[in-house]
Amino acid sequence: MDIIISNAVDQPIYEQIYTQIKNQIISGKLAEDEMLTSIRALAKDLRISVITTKRAYDELEKEGFIYARSGKGFFVAKKDLKLVREGNLKLIEEYLQKISALAEACSLEEDEIIEMYRVIKEQG
Repeated sequence: MDIIISNAVDQPIYEQIYTQIKNQIISGKLAEDEMLTSIRALAKDLRISVITTKRAYDELEKEGFIYARSGKGFFVAKKDLKLVREGNLKLIEEYLQKISALAEACSLEEDEIIEMYRVIKEQG
């Protein structure tokens, strides 16, 4: 499980962990029923608070991406990827509406927005 924490972003650390694990599950990098790194071990590896790691795992469990086995740890849950995709598409639509409003306020043309997207995507 690869997690990279950045202090240069406004996103809270627990949310960075949550997002990265969720994306690894959706992409298939973490397989169904695969055991995750323990909360304590992940906190130690990332040099962060156990509470922060626990919050990320709690959010993932609440959303159905992982499940706990008493005394065993956390595992990747079976997830309906079509449902996840639909949720992501809805989020994209919401962001695009915000982008559209901001672009209009800045008098940006569609091709300028598309070019911005291409540059961002190339930067990785």
